[in-house]
Amino acid sequence: MLISQTIRPRRTLLVLALGVVLSACGKSSNEQNPAAGGMPAMPVTVQAVTAETVPIQTEVVAQTEGAKQIEVRPRVGGIVLKRLYQEGEPVKAGQDMFLIDPVPYQLQVEQSRAFIAQQKARIEQTAREAQRLKGLLDSKSISQREYDNAVSDNSVAAAILLQYQAQLREAELNLSYTHVKAPESGIGGRFVLSEGALASANTTLLSTIVQVSPIWVRFSLSESELQNLGGHLTPGKVKDVRLILADGSEYPLSGKINFSASQIDPALGTQQLRAEFQNPDRTLLPGQFVRVRVTTGKRDGVFLIPQTAVLTGQQGKFVFVAEKDKEGKTVAAVRPIVAGGWFNDRWSVLDGLKAGDQVITDNLIKVRPGAPVAPHAPDAAPAAPAAAGQEKAKS
Repeated sequence: MLISQTIRPRRTLLVLALGVVLSACGKSSNEQNPAAGGMPAMPVTVQAVTAETVPIQTEVVAQTEGAKQIEVRPRVGGIVLKRLYQEGEPVKAGQDMFLIDPVPYQLQVEQSRAFIAQQKARIEQTAREAQRLKGLLDSKSISQREYDNAVSDNSVAAAILLQYQAQLREAELNLSYTHVKAPESGIGGRFVLSEGALASANTTLLSTIVQVSPIWVRFSLSESELQNLGGHLTPGKVKDVRLILADGSEYPLSGKINFSASQIDPALGTQQLRAEFQNPDRTLLPGQFVRVRVTTGKRDGVFLIPQTAVLTGQQGKFVFVAEKDKEGKTVAAVRPIVAGGWFNDRWSVLDGLKAGDQVITDNLIKVRPGAPVAPHAPDAAPAAPAAAGQEKAKS
């Protein structure tokens, strides 16, 4: 009996000690995880989207080129005596650019004139001879054949005169070609040779002239870009063409499409296009890399969201939105979207969103589908993390 009475108090003390230990453990666990009912809500920035009307456009890399690039070659050969223009400066059509040694061609002109004078004297002589023989023929002193030969000599002399006159015109033309003139207005290029060098007729390149106003801009569009713009482009489909310069500024004058390829390049999968811009101040030079922005119209019902909000998965592009689940908790949900390309610094979304959707724009690496989130506006401070269980209790 004494043993039994002694054991009972010991059992009671043991039970009380275990209760104290379990109570302490439970308290410690609650202090470390105040939200025993769920994980904390992730603070995220959201943007409420609204439908907008935006231009249908795309922007691609392009390169400028002269509307005309003409090679200047001499039409007669000889020594280049002098360069008559300033390299890199504008030249006008018909302006003298080079002087070829004219002396040999001046001699040809003088020689042709001498032949003409000589032949005119020959014509006068044969005419007098024919006239003299005409009298003798009338008196039956000579045969008809002798008279006919005299008349023929006069006709041949007249024909030779025409030949010499043509040679004179050719010699004068060659003499004029010793002044190598600009065939078109533009910017004169570098003198390829040097003064005193020998140039061959129609062969030696002396310089080039590039026409920079208007200036052309070549670019190409991929099949996806063409689809975004409404299909195969023609000059009539394009409403506006703009240039973006290397410093990000926009060229003040708009352009127009003056060439569009009739088919897609099978090797590159692109359509080649060319635009024309007026360039009165020579702001643009051939060979510059620029960006061209092509606009074909406007599209209604488009949502614009930050580029950081758009993610890409195996099924395509998608965004996270903050919305209420069945239990009333605010959670992150995946929305597949149809993106229409960039508009300034934002993505244009053609389908997949509706007005008022709260698109999550940050903390996207940490966000998971169905995870609780605490949304706040871009200009508002994030709220303290709240547990899912607490949010449910509040709701």
